Amino acid sequence: MPPPLRIGNASGFYGDRFDAVREMLTGGPLDVLTGDYLAELTMLILGRSRLKDPSRGYASTFLRQLEDGLGLARERGVRIVANAGGLNPAGLADAVRELAGKVGVPVRVAHVEGDSLPVPDGFLTANAYLGGAGIAACLRAGAEVVVTGRVTDAALVTGPAAAHFGWGPDEHDALAGAVVAGHVLECGTQATGGNYSFFRDHDVRRPGFPVAEIHADGTSVITKHDGTGGAVDLGTVTAQLLYETGGARYAGPDVTARLDTVRLATDGPDRVRITGVRGEAPPPALKAGLTRLGGWRNEVVFVLTGLDIEAKAQLVRDQFADAFARAGRQPEEVRWELARTDRADAATEETASALLRLVVRDREPDAVGRALSGAAIELALGSYPGFHVTAPPGKGAPYGVFEARSVPAGDVEHVAVLPDGTRLTVDPPVRTQALEDVEQPPLPPPLEPGPTRRAPLGRVAGARSGDKGGDANVGVWAGGDEAWRWLAHELTVERFRQLLPETAELTVVRHVLPNLRALNFTVHGLLGEGVAAQHRFDPQAKAVGEWLRSRHLEIPVALLDRADAPEVHA
Repeated sequence: MPPPLRIGNASGFYGDRFDAVREMLTGGPLDVLTGDYLAELTMLILGRSRLKDPSRGYASTFLRQLEDGLGLARERGVRIVANAGGLNPAGLADAVRELAGKVGVPVRVAHVEGDSLPVPDGFLTANAYLGGAGIAACLRAGAEVVVTGRVTDAALVTGPAAAHFGWGPDEHDALAGAVVAGHVLECGTQATGGNYSFFRDHDVRRPGFPVAEIHADGTSVITKHDGTGGAVDLGTVTAQLLYETGGARYAGPDVTARLDTVRLATDGPDRVRITGVRGEAPPPALKAGLTRLGGWRNEVVFVLTGLDIEAKAQLVRDQFADAFARAGRQPEEVRWELARTDRADAATEETASALLRLVVRDREPDAVGRALSGAAIELALGSYPGFHVTAPPGKGAPYGVFEARSVPAGDVEHVAVLPDGTRLTVDPPVRTQALEDVEQPPLPPPLEPGPTRRAPLGRVAGARSGDKGGDANVGVWAGGDEAWRWLAHELTVERFRQLLPETAELTVVRHVLPNLRALNFTVHGLLGEGVAAQHRFDPQAKAVGEWLRSRHLEIPVALLDRADAPEVHA
């Protein structure tokens, strides 16, 4: 059996740790270094950048990272694969070649294109999510650097793995294993202790970036370079597996991976082995992401200090209602949120204060500009005692909207542009399979009745949450079999809604993943029109899982007594 392919990650988003490329290239052995720079919000940012300069539209940070990264990768024989091309992969490929000439490092550069779709009227960008086949074609042709536009995050791993091991499009189990490994890697240090519920178990001040050792059969080991911070254990990998996923079928353009077949096992210090992943033919359609400017937005945060917080907040609301009435028009959307951060008999003014946040939106900039800022400023001497705001209100700013659609795979021209300039069209998979929900698996037997105590859910369960367009997902896992037996029966959709009242009127779907001792909840519509629209206080639902963990309910005393055991967090 050939040795495993070591694939590392050096970027989980546009703006991630700049020195990660150097750290990964010098910290240990690697065959491939990947970088994920694109998110739903990033495409909108790049779209606005391209409006100002049509030659841009790619992640310029990647170029600066390559100034010394190219030489290091060349010395160590590491190939670089990144989706930093954004809306202009050909332009980035040319820029990499120009940079290579300047630094004196000859490299073979290729790129993948074809994800760009016709942009409908009123939209800024439209891109299909491509798979890893184009990346594989570039690597097979000898490319040392491959840049892409919008591909799935996991494609950065499936492409190199398929090229290295010679997998064909019908080797679904192997491809699915690589998809799962790619999903673990894609968000960088979230797999090594970053954003982790049990962060106090490890030193996560500067977690290292993850590495996947991919084997020829698609199994893998998740690890990190020796001597880097953070940790890789069953808990950190489980948390990332649940991030921004939904049901048991995790669909992509290369393969549909069955998350309900994933098995994790400790393989040594900072090593977790992933086995058992089954794959199915991909769906006949590709996901496409469209972005547009949705309108104009503004906000003011009022500081309310000391006594009578609720009455002070009501006074401001009443005064703004009057100001909008006098102006003859209220913004199309007006949202108030009072955050009771104040404490009684507080020792500092800040801890004696609450925050009242006003957010307004409208299709017209004037409705959220002077109409809002003028009203706020004019209250300065005529409102509640102690009136002040966290920052002066401005003119308002445009906000974006992300929409997900489907497009037949055959309608998208997936092209690998090889190092010699040859354009190779990548055919879509011949075998496809329509997505269907899986039958919910049987639950484990419930715990025997016993004494309970009211405590936070987070004492016995971890969680991670995130966004997919306007929906949020909240993955919750238990560290041991006993905790899983309780969690599977206790955390129903009804209980979830009770614990998170904001979801009470929304559609919530629960997915059961017994191999991971996990439940994954999809909350439809929680985020409105997506992260770019900044619909709520936490627009990407990053902390919804931690909110859930902080909620109190009756928990078996036997579980609480074991809550500090290491295996609970693993």
